[in-house]
Amino acid sequence: MSKWNADWRAAALPELASRDWDLIVVGGGICGAGILREAARRGWKCLLLEQRDFAWGTSSRSSKMVHGGLRYIAKGQFGLTRASVRERQRLLAEAPGLVEPLSFVMPHRGGFPGPKVFGGLLALYDALAGRRNHLYYPLQQLRYMVPGLTEDGLQGGTRFFDAVTDDARLVLRVLGEARAEGGEALNGMRVLALRREQGKVTGLEAEDVESGRRFSFRARSVALATGAWADRLRNVQGSEHIRPLRGSHLLLPGWRLPLAHAISFMHPADGRPVFVFPWEGATVIGTTDLDHEDGLDQDARISEAEVEYLLAACTLQFPSAGIGRDDVLSTWAGVRPVVGDGEARRKPSDEKREHVLWVEPGCVTLAGGKLTTFRLLALEVLQACAAFVGRSLEDHGGAVFAPCESSAMPGLSPGQRLRLAGRHGRAQAELARWVGLLGNERVGATDTLWAELAWAAEGELVLHLDDLLLRRTRLGLLLPGGARAELPRIRALCQPLLGWDDAHWAREEASYLALWQRCYSLPA
Repeated sequence: MSKWNADWRAAALPELASRDWDLIVVGGGICGAGILREAARRGWKCLLLEQRDFAWGTSSRSSKMVHGGLRYIAKGQFGLTRASVRERQRLLAEAPGLVEPLSFVMPHRGGFPGPKVFGGLLALYDALAGRRNHLYYPLQQLRYMVPGLTEDGLQGGTRFFDAVTDDARLVLRVLGEARAEGGEALNGMRVLALRREQGKVTGLEAEDVESGRRFSFRARSVALATGAWADRLRNVQGSEHIRPLRGSHLLLPGWRLPLAHAISFMHPADGRPVFVFPWEGATVIGTTDLDHEDGLDQDARISEAEVEYLLAACTLQFPSAGIGRDDVLSTWAGVRPVVGDGEARRKPSDEKREHVLWVEPGCVTLAGGKLTTFRLLALEVLQACAAFVGRSLEDHGGAVFAPCESSAMPGLSPGQRLRLAGRHGRAQAELARWVGLLGNERVGATDTLWAELAWAAEGELVLHLDDLLLRRTRLGLLLPGGARAELPRIRALCQPLLGWDDAHWAREEASYLALWQRCYSLPA
């Protein structure tokens, strides 16, 4: 397989546009990647087109949790919860090092839900997963589990388990599996319109954002997995539309609020669940849930009101830590594609998280859905597309991720090898070559190796600097100032691999830093 980079993309694009495809997937988030992966394993001729970068939208700016949706039980969404907890267990088994168990603690302070009610809810949650997964701890034990947690009214806490991931790397790993089995994927391809002949979708028109060239693609079926953008291309009918809801997060240095568990509690302002949890050696405070009124074509960004809301939530549980604005390393905001009925304007948190398929001849649109259930969503979409392609489709329960042993990488700990195997899968041999050249040195205080940065620049279809620092790696979130202090060394390593001259690098660096300041730092 040739290197997956900008040179490959420029050479391959005209030839890819000339093919006849069984399926073209529009949207390079986790749902689009999952559809491509399931189509490729079945031998479909399939291509994915993404307007910006893989995982650019919601799938790099989620709450990072792979979970069953405990609160969905209270809303009566038992089917969604059952599917989610079973897919969570599947992902934990198939992708260790990428999807990892995370324990949650719910402190009880005399309000709702108390230990008995919450324990009953968790008993049902565990039954759906097929295993007991929770335990109540009295105050004396909770002190040692969560140091610094305020004891004002505290009676004890219930511990349960879900999972956490690097959502952008999950997308890249799924795309890697799809490409290994014949699927193709391109970023920087804006779909302008669907082609329709005699009332049926037969392909699409797309523009290469990098060159401005336009291409016509032919396909027996098109799957729109564009998240919050779902209403743009489909033939809109009925009253159901996407309601974009924004969820924003704060990231703190891990040393500033060290946690071994995620802390789950209800925000006093609106009764919504909020989490403070460890991620990638840092600590996350999230999330909000409100209507996103800004345009969808720009990176979403946190508002001042959301910053205050999240800091207040943290202070409520950890007052002695004194967490404030000066402690924030970075922020991110993602837009959830929730399906609204177009009638009464419910509170954002009251909207159901069930997904919907909208079908017209030759085209299937996926609306809504969850990161955890991306495999099941993909199968539903393919089932709807199968009639257009002239194929049958069954789910034999095949693994999303092919088993792969970690490559020999001298000098790395077992934990590091597991982490790299989870994030890079079939590309471990290429990564091992870079580890051999650069060693096991990490970038700053993160767990990311310089070797990972080099491999991403060489072989993970990086078109812009934010692709490299915000999605292929998370250095732009985990290091102060968006990794500004490391940029000279990043440039020395990656500029030759990306094939950029000095002027090109200067433009990319200026654009990246402006983007980071605007959308990934605190509001001015």
